[in-house]
Amino acid sequence: MTSAGVSRGLLLIGAGFGRTGTTSLKQALERLGLGPCYHMQTAMTRPGHARFWIRARGGGLTAEDYRRFFAGYRSTVDWPACEFYCELMAAYPQAKVLLNLRDADAWYDSTRATLFAVKDALPGWFPQSVLRMQDAVIWDGWMGGRFTDRAAALAVYDAHIREVRRAVPAERLLEYRVEQGWPPLCEFLGVPVPDGVPFPRVNDRRDFERMLRMFRLANWAAPLAVVGAIAAGIAWFVA
Repeated sequence: MTSAGVSRGLLLIGAGFGRTGTTSLKQALERLGLGPCYHMQTAMTRPGHARFWIRARGGGLTAEDYRRFFAGYRSTVDWPACEFYCELMAAYPQAKVLLNLRDADAWYDSTRATLFAVKDALPGWFPQSVLRMQDAVIWDGWMGGRFTDRAAALAVYDAHIREVRRAVPAERLLEYRVEQGWPPLCEFLGVPVPDGVPFPRVNDRRDFERMLRMFRLANWAAPLAVVGAIAAGIAWFVA
């Protein structure tokens, strides 16, 4: 890979699951010129994208469908895109593939405490298409509805890593952990290490915990607000 700004379309396809340092990795890739980077954060804040991923899970999308969807993006990490790395490789035959890794038990604990916990804490007003997308692609799709079975989820995690290693040519693949920092990532991409710039270290678990508290408060506050409005209406009516 020469310059990130020369080639059109995706230059890097993230094949590793979420909760493997992908928020830090997103920032790092964008710092290296491979931005915008498509991440689960992107999918969750653009409800219209959920329909695309539900269709992708059902199969039948063409390489051109993927190229049209990713127009303007230069890289991907995290769910939902990581589950479609083979389709993205076909759509972008020059793109390299990054298998971002983490200790399997740490991955499971983190995923259960964040993404899976948020799933059940989202308030009723949250876009239902996003929830359907997460269920179709991750929890009921890739995880087969068995994520709460730790052994089953870890087996899926390990099987995915083995399959990526089998499917991606070695010269096109980098296995990477975010604690390795800039050097292996920059060497793989053929770009210089940013001078004097520390590798991003984003502890987004704290952000998830704050989000969970906010959503739980919203779930409590909404019924209380309705009860308060009804009480105020009755008081006005009988006054």
